[in-house]
Amino acid sequence: MSSTQRATWFVRGRVQGVGFRWWTRSRALELGLVGHARNTDDGRVEVVGEGPPSSLDGLDRLLREGPSTTRRPGHVTSVVRQDAPAKGGIAGFVEK
Repeated sequence: MSSTQRATWFVRGRVQGVGFRWWTRSRALELGLVGHARNTDDGRVEVVGEGPPSSLDGLDRLLREGPSTTRRPGHVTSVVRQDAPAKGGIAGFVEK
């Protein structure tokens, strides 16, 4: 099994226009992940991260945590995670 994996999350709730992507970027960088967070047209935020499975699991816990212990902005009502092999070629973690 590769030491680098990929996860995509679709986060629903009050997560657009409240600093959620910035918060997600900060947490992902702290965990050593690369990827992006972007708003979708249907009001969700899509988060794509690549890195060690333990770091992906750490971000997963933070996205789902309620109540948040890290001052997560907005209000998350659901999180859907999809795991896949890492694609690579990603540098940093950006807000799109």
